[in-house]
Amino acid sequence: MAIGLKKRRRIQLIVIAIFFLIIATSLIGFAFKDGIEFFRSPTQVVSEEISENEIFRIGGLVKENSLIKDGDKIAFIVTDRTNDVAVKFTGILPDLFSEGTGMIATGSLKLKVFHATEILAKHDENYMPKEVADALKEQGVFQE
Repeated sequence: MAIGLKKRRRIQLIVIAIFFLIIATSLIGFAFKDGIEFFRSPTQVVSEEISENEIFRIGGLVKENSLIKDGDKIAFIVTDRTNDVAVKFTGILPDLFSEGTGMIATGSLKLKVFHATEILAKHDENYMPKEVADALKEQGVFQE
């Protein structure tokens, strides 16, 4: 029993469509591979094995009396009140960045020091980044 020409064309179109769908999905996945940044709290950074090449976000509270400025070089400690991680940053801090407030930094961990390339701070007196608030709630040290 021979397959009709219409059925053969439909099967060919379906196979071609599936092929292009697989190619498109692969390209999207490849494009996002380096663009996805994972968020970690200081406790997760201390407890996990993190490679020096991995770029991720760390968030928590800027520890009181830990901020040291030397020109455009800044060092401070980010905490979730359970664990602390030292952070180094070169650049200009956001205007609302201060000790005791929530922040998120993007960068990588080298020799147990987080080297930030970007720092984000709260935008008003009541705001705390969702990831930071969730991590602090998990530790039992933050209530809304």
